[in-house]
Amino acid sequence: MSRFPGSKFRRAEARPARRQAWIGGIHGGSPAASSNHIKTSRRWIVFSTNSAGVLGAVPLESRDGGQRAVSQLRCYSGVVADFDFSPFDEQVLATCSAEEAVKVWRLLDSDPDLSSSLNVTLGPKGGQAGMVLFHPTADGILASGAQRTAKVWDVEQQQQPLTELDPHGDLLQSLAWSLDGTLLGSSCKDKMLRIFDPRAGPAACQSVQAHENGRDSRLVWVNSAGGLLSIGFNQVREREVRLWDTRAFTGSLASVTLDASPRPLIPLFDPDTGLLVLMGKGEDVLFCYEVLPAQPALTEVTQCRTESKAHGIARVPKTALDVLACEVMRVLQLTDRAIVPVSYTVPRKSMQEFHEDLFPCCAGNIPATSAEAWWAGDNSQVQRISLHPAHRPSRGFSSPCIPSLPPESRTPDHPQQEQAEDLDISAGSGLSSPTSSLTSPSSAAASLSATSGFASSPSQRSLQSILGPSSGFRHIQGTVLPRSTHITNLKGLNLTTPGESDGFCANRRHVAVPLLSAGGQVAILELSKPGRLPDVSLPTIENGGPVSDLCWDPFDLERLAIAGEDAKIRLWRVTPEGLRKSLREPEAVLRGHTEKIYSVKFHPLAADVLASSSYDLSVRIWDVRSGRQALLLNGHKDQIFGIAWSPNGRRLATVCKDGKVRLYEPRQASEPLQEGPGPEGGRGARIAWVCGGKNLLVSGFDSHSERQLSIYQVETVVDGPVARISLDVSPSTLIPFYDTDTGMVFLTGKGDTRVFMYEIVPEAPFFLECNSFFSNEPHKGFQFLPKPECDVREVEVARALRLRQSSIEPVAFRVPRIKKEFFQDDLYPATEVWWEPALSAAAWLEGSDGQHRKISLQPKAMTPVSKAPKDVPSRKYVPSSVYLEEKSDEQKKEELLNAMVARLGNREDPLPQDSFEGVDEEEWARYLAQIVLVGVQVVGRAFARALRQEFAASQAAAGARGRPPGSPSEAASSAAGISLQEAQQILNLPTLNPDDLQKNYEHLFKVNDKSVGGSFYLQSKVVRAKERLDDELRIQSQGDPDAARKPDT
Repeated sequence: MSRFPGSKFRRAEARPARRQAWIGGIHGGSPAASSNHIKTSRRWIVFSTNSAGVLGAVPLESRDGGQRAVSQLRCYSGVVADFDFSPFDEQVLATCSAEEAVKVWRLLDSDPDLSSSLNVTLGPKGGQAGMVLFHPTADGILASGAQRTAKVWDVEQQQQPLTELDPHGDLLQSLAWSLDGTLLGSSCKDKMLRIFDPRAGPAACQSVQAHENGRDSRLVWVNSAGGLLSIGFNQVREREVRLWDTRAFTGSLASVTLDASPRPLIPLFDPDTGLLVLMGKGEDVLFCYEVLPAQPALTEVTQCRTESKAHGIARVPKTALDVLACEVMRVLQLTDRAIVPVSYTVPRKSMQEFHEDLFPCCAGNIPATSAEAWWAGDNSQVQRISLHPAHRPSRGFSSPCIPSLPPESRTPDHPQQEQAEDLDISAGSGLSSPTSSLTSPSSAAASLSATSGFASSPSQRSLQSILGPSSGFRHIQGTVLPRSTHITNLKGLNLTTPGESDGFCANRRHVAVPLLSAGGQVAILELSKPGRLPDVSLPTIENGGPVSDLCWDPFDLERLAIAGEDAKIRLWRVTPEGLRKSLREPEAVLRGHTEKIYSVKFHPLAADVLASSSYDLSVRIWDVRSGRQALLLNGHKDQIFGIAWSPNGRRLATVCKDGKVRLYEPRQASEPLQEGPGPEGGRGARIAWVCGGKNLLVSGFDSHSERQLSIYQVETVVDGPVARISLDVSPSTLIPFYDTDTGMVFLTGKGDTRVFMYEIVPEAPFFLECNSFFSNEPHKGFQFLPKPECDVREVEVARALRLRQSSIEPVAFRVPRIKKEFFQDDLYPATEVWWEPALSAAAWLEGSDGQHRKISLQPKAMTPVSKAPKDVPSRKYVPSSVYLEEKSDEQKKEELLNAMVARLGNREDPLPQDSFEGVDEEEWARYLAQIVLVGVQVVGRAFARALRQEFAASQAAAGARGRPPGSPSEAASSAAGISLQEAQQILNLPTLNPDDLQKNYEHLFKVNDKSVGGSFYLQSKVVRAKERLDDELRIQSQGDPDAARKPDT
């Protein structure tokens, strides 16, 4: 068939990756006949293995270009028949088996064994399936096929399918959703194609005979206008592809016959570009066609032969493509031992520009509707997004079908049923609406690093660097401290504290953790005593009622305030050594609230002043010392999500479920001083003072349940936020911690695996994004310790405690610096002593204000980096006189080794001639003649000396062969004329490893080839070093006891 002349893909090239880019260390297999055996999301690659019931998983993008760890997912006791990723949540995977029911997993960990990942089972026992397929527009809709029947499921309902379609005439071979999600197509062994409208009824609305042979066939939708592709066999058992139009479903529009191979074809189709890739199982040829429904035509683009035979193939998501290199498609080929990437690129004159004609907008990762709304008739379509690196949306999506936390960790205020409602993905929802943007360059920079988890390409990172100002803390790194500092074997945690609570609290001496037991018990743990807790029960504080929030007094390390659901605040005192026995009688009880209390916050400056908020819609300020209510704040019309004192202690800010942010001056009036618009979503919110009390930071949700951050000017709260950025979709509220010294804000939610970090500045762009801290498992809470707990010698700017299911782990946040021996005074300004009161409660209530004193964190033995001696810049290029003078043999040998090692390093430094200035022609000719003459002399002397060295080494080796050896290793050195240490230096091998040996040998032999300007002498050195190290490996493999001795010199 002739090529369509106007195709922009007619010169597309398929390029298999080099072996260095393969994903190795796997054991691929294809136990089932009708599956692709490999699928990808924006984060994971999952593939079939040669072990029954086990899938392999590796990250789609490697971190720092290193090796990717291969994990295992043990799904069933029998063979895994099929699996499919959700098109929206990159961590949700559905699996099926011919022996067990369909399971839907959330892959959260990166451990070698993913079998403990959260999962749900669809239907009762006996609900087996041979294929599964997620819906393209609605979250949580899943189609499954088994034997002759197909079912449509709502993953959240789990027990019963939404519908069961009429039985087919023979075994079901494939299922395919239409691109708009309204129809479900199937191919069957009875040679028929059937089209179903599951919401209209179980019967097929259209059917036609597809292929004349009943062998394995596949079905793919081409466009939203009813275009179909069927892949199967004709009457003479030749493989063929047919193009159909459901509006005229009587015969195919076009067809192409490939060959007479008996193996079924696996189709991969990109509806945005029209490219179709076909490959047979057990074959090594990739066919690529362009599908043109309007012609109609199937035009061949290219063929590609790979090195290995395939078990299966998968298409990488469009957002992971290198668009600046004109990569229009990337296919992953599963083989026995590796996953081989194959890139399809279109040659263009400029390979560093975004070509809009090659990359039309594609479907985003935010669902258009919910399962319930789709079943009710909603046909909303997924919003399309641009692939331009500067315009990509930054938000991800977390499906409520599979919770991010175990069921027992959900709070009673946020049951699973309410999560789906709060996500607002019902009919007509705007989940696919554009992300709220910040009117500054940083918003575009933030959009380049998606929260889904796959890494940005180098071109995107380089683009990111020119989009706006960057933070001096952008390279901050979070590190979990060694296990010797952990508190482990923590049992019976209470994971149902309200969303307004942080979950636990800590100061520099104690940690208070609510326990899941009667009477509202709270465990007190000592940070000075890390290690494993005893298996016996610990002494606790028995609060007498369920705990809703708790807070340590910042000025009294032994006093703990606990708010209960019985509308009382109890003050408890522990000894400096912790609890020796259980406490049942509090030091004081504060009564005044009439309903359950939300949260409690101590005053930042005045001792014995405490603020509390309650379901009675009031904020009360207490004089703790006298045990009385001092002030009452009114004006709230709904649930109070959060309260925060200003740094100077004069004002109190609140954020409320009624969508308002309120600002109070408690000593002046009980009504709000200002009232402005707050977050649109009603799921939860937090508030904090930033930039020295000039701004307010509010974390909350928008109307589409997307988490967002907003900045307010304190003096103009009524005008609304001055900046706003959106982060991701998750059910947990982001809890902020603001460091006044660095201007850094740390944000994470209960049940999250990520800590967002931003530097907040008082003017546009307000948010400067920094590195994020990721963990493998969800944490239950995060608490930050006072600044003196930081190790300034390690450039640690913050230290936190991470609460996990059974342990508490310290996390250090450090800024990479070179001169760590100096005190980094630019990172550590004088810090406020906020753990000491500035005034008493009585003085504050009477109208006085105070201010914390400040101290320096500089150790006495450290010099500030601002006063460090300046380094004398070294001369970058060595003068020619150094090369012209005579050198000893040892000097030349050292230079030779250094030069060969340098060839493995970076070649991006400028050449010396790049810095030459222009001269006239006569002077240049004179210089050139001198250079040639000197060069000939140097090369001649060096070559003669090299020959003498080689002759001497050969004579020494010949003499060594006639002498009895000492150890085998020494004998090998004598025979080769080169020591083991010299051989390792030549090949740049600190440790002897066969893989590194072969890799470095091939590289050095190639770069020293004479055809590319190298030297035959250097090549001979490389070969002799390789032979000596091969002998050493052979000696070690024979188990010689002398092989482990120190290398001979």
